[in-house]
Amino acid sequence: MSKRILHVVSNVAHYGDGLEPTGLWLSELTHAWHVFAREGWNQQLVSPRGGRSPLEPRSLKWPNLDATGKAWLADDACKALLTDTARPDETDASTFDAIYFTGGHAVMWDFPEDAGLQRLAREIYERGGIVSSVCHGYCGLLNVKLSDGRLMVAGRRLTGFSWTEEVLAGVAAKVPYNAEEEMKRRGALYEKNLLPFTSRVVVDGRLVTGQNPQSAKAAAEKVAALLRQPLPQRSDEYPRARTPGETGT
Repeated sequence: MSKRILHVVSNVAHYGDGLEPTGLWLSELTHAWHVFAREGWNQQLVSPRGGRSPLEPRSLKWPNLDATGKAWLADDACKALLTDTARPDETDASTFDAIYFTGGHAVMWDFPEDAGLQRLAREIYERGGIVSSVCHGYCGLLNVKLSDGRLMVAGRRLTGFSWTEEVLAGVAAKVPYNAEEEMKRRGALYEKNLLPFTSRVVVDGRLVTGQNPQSAKAAAEKVAALLRQPLPQRSDEYPRARTPGETGT
């Protein structure tokens, strides 16, 4: 049976100063899109406000723009998808098997407090689906609560863009908060590689997270592997995994 994946992208085009541009880190979408397209699965884009999702300029330069990104930019149909994304309130969570939060610094502003995105993640998870993120995409998981009021990330093993990577990227003074520390404050069992900007994927049951842009393909492949398995009808039928963290390439 064909699967359906909901990709979450940002509407934010600038850092908080309103001057320096940011947006979706393109390869974090294109690597995952390629993995799921290879399976023949249906994919859709959603953003907090719907409509256009701007691109992070740095993601369009060498060496960040790879073959999947170049192919996307050369395809008018693909480019059009980022100009007309759906809104959460017009998206039916029951029709999706997985949600995948993409990154780019932009998401730090519009993902965490968006009730519509929180609803989508909660409903997909609680009906037995997969919640996943890559890089800054885990900011979209910060405030997701399950129906019993518990934070989804509390007590869960996960990863995402580290504070060390923020510093090395030269943007630590520009971001609105330290996402790594915010995750820890919410009780998440945060993990990261000792070597920055290397691929790391953490799988905890049906929660799949990748640390940085270098982890996008590996994270998507872990999601795909889970989607090939029969999914439970309710979240309590699928006990959380407590296996060691996994590093993809």
